[in-house]
Amino acid sequence: MSMYTVKQLARLSGVSVRTLHHYDQIGLLRPAFIGENRYRYYGREELLRLQDVLFHRELGVPLQEIARLLETDGRDRVAILSQHRKMLAERIDSSRQLLLTIDRTIAELSGDGTMKDKDLYHGFAPEKQAEYEEWLVENYGDSVRQGIDAGKEHWGKAGPAAMQAALAKGETAEAELATRFLAGTEPESTELDPLFDRHRAWVTQMWDRECAREGYAGMADMYLAHPDFRTHFDKRGVGFLDWLTTAMKAYAARA
Repeated sequence: MSMYTVKQLARLSGVSVRTLHHYDQIGLLRPAFIGENRYRYYGREELLRLQDVLFHRELGVPLQEIARLLETDGRDRVAILSQHRKMLAERIDSSRQLLLTIDRTIAELSGDGTMKDKDLYHGFAPEKQAEYEEWLVENYGDSVRQGIDAGKEHWGKAGPAAMQAALAKGETAEAELATRFLAGTEPESTELDPLFDRHRAWVTQMWDRECAREGYAGMADMYLAHPDFRTHFDKRGVGFLDWLTTAMKAYAARA
């Protein structure tokens, strides 16, 4: 049976050594054994468990929930994989609809076809935004509703160009933080403060009201609580959301 060191498993799976060490520390993925040379070694069972972990992460399940789910699922991998396949198939179906919309739009812009106005938006899910808003109100109270409504009014007046410019600023701030994550910067490091100053200023702009440090820490909890944020942030690197929220809370706690 093939055995892999942590570096070999990192190359095989695409998961960083740092992340594999973290999985070991939190008990999510233990090595089969540790050799006399103090190297971690992983066998077939650990490779399969890592696949389970990555499937759950891909589907937006928070880290703290994955270990519980794996214990609940037991060793019935066929059932686990069948569920993963169903969820991924739903994603593929949604992506196909969006690809069709893109293709038809390209054809119309190239003079090769026509689209009805309503077909411009086929495959998009405007109800998703409503879902997020209802989730926020349910978890953080009716005062959030007032903030959501105020934000909509503000950006409705500002216009789409201003909104796109603001979103681009947020993308830049997030990318800067992701670069530090990938470089191995500790999330509690004070050298991150200027980056978080910019990120919090962007949140203030989006909210159209001051984002106090307490609110900023609360936003980190929101990121952790809703699985869609896991999917979004970890596209920049597996573990980025956990690093980011730890760093946000450490930043907010500093005087």
